[in-house]
Amino acid sequence: MKTKKVFKTERANNLSPNWGSLIKREKDLYLRTNDIRSEFARDYTRILHSNGYRRLKTKTQVFFATKNDHICTRIEHVNHVASVSSTIAKQLGLNDDLVNAIAIGHDIGHAPFGHHGESVIRKIMNDEIPGNSFWHEKNSLFFVDHIETLTDSEGYEQNLNLTYAVRDGIISHCGEVNQDAIYPRTEYIDLEDISKSNEYQPYTWEGCVVKIADKIAYLGRDIEDAMFFKILNFGNYKELTSILEKHFPKSNLREINNGILIHGFITNLLKNSSPENGIRLSPDYLGLMNDIKNFNYSVIYKYWRIESFKDYATVVISAIFKTLMRYLEYRDYKIRIILSKENFPVLSRYFYEWLLKYSNIDLERRDKLKFKNKIIYDALKRESYVKCCLDFISGMTDNFALKVYHEIISF
Repeated sequence: MKTKKVFKTERANNLSPNWGSLIKREKDLYLRTNDIRSEFARDYTRILHSNGYRRLKTKTQVFFATKNDHICTRIEHVNHVASVSSTIAKQLGLNDDLVNAIAIGHDIGHAPFGHHGESVIRKIMNDEIPGNSFWHEKNSLFFVDHIETLTDSEGYEQNLNLTYAVRDGIISHCGEVNQDAIYPRTEYIDLEDISKSNEYQPYTWEGCVVKIADKIAYLGRDIEDAMFFKILNFGNYKELTSILEKHFPKSNLREINNGILIHGFITNLLKNSSPENGIRLSPDYLGLMNDIKNFNYSVIYKYWRIESFKDYATVVISAIFKTLMRYLEYRDYKIRIILSKENFPVLSRYFYEWLLKYSNIDLERRDKLKFKNKIIYDALKRESYVKCCLDFISGMTDNFALKVYHEIISF
């Protein structure tokens, strides 16, 4: 299939009227005379080498704390999104480097235990700091802006310092696409002012592509995992067949397969998208997408074993938070001594390292460790300390959260 590169003049490049805004960083990034990468390719590798990206390998996609190597985790999902986004971008004439950088960074702020972990942290945040909230798109921006670091040529830890276009695509990626078409917004805004999920469309066409690719990438893959675990019964298979027949009555297609679905959605999107029409699917494919999504929610995401684990995940996150809040009165220099005497060596070690790196608890020690990233917590103020604890928990993998929880409850 040959596709006309209809977005060639709209792609994010140095001919774009807003190019200066797209590549804007908080501060200038070092330059190498022989560097062959674009600004967005540099962002891609900066995210790729971050600890936050590495941790995605054991963060929930759908099935919590899976021990099966063939079940999708969050790292596989972001790579699926990158693959789908890259295919679309190349065919439409958009910037492949930009969609790849947005795609692999878009879920870096996901909490342990997926969307349920996100909701648990949100509730604690609302209870402890009224008026504040927690949602993974905003937390992903927070992590790439403030938490994730790389070591520079002199051995100092520095923040990632990504471009505006990548940061915007990350916070604007919400994959719940129910509208007929997606168009980028025209205004340059302070991304810190975004107050809720899906409040704004992305600033670039590339961000719009990632937004819809986020949904294309997970629908069929989640069904595959459900098949592996034998969650689907005969009635469920009949329902999936009826969904296909409803939207494509004259088709020979009778089985939902991840590869077939992805191919169908991509080719349909390429056929229907243009600068005038936006990034869009045809009505039949949009209907198919929404029907499969509704099937997944009712049959897979509400499966009784998943629901049971949600109760467990709530207890795990709540227990870790309560344990960390016990140190509230020891937020001065004595905290190191207090932590060392606890029976929680893993939790104590990593939380103390977190405090050193991101708070003002021991500036002298921080300098010796060559931390030049931003200080973002005042550990002597309760509200800041609460956020410090919740951000620490949000960065955990499923496995690490479970390890810490069992450390807390073991005597």
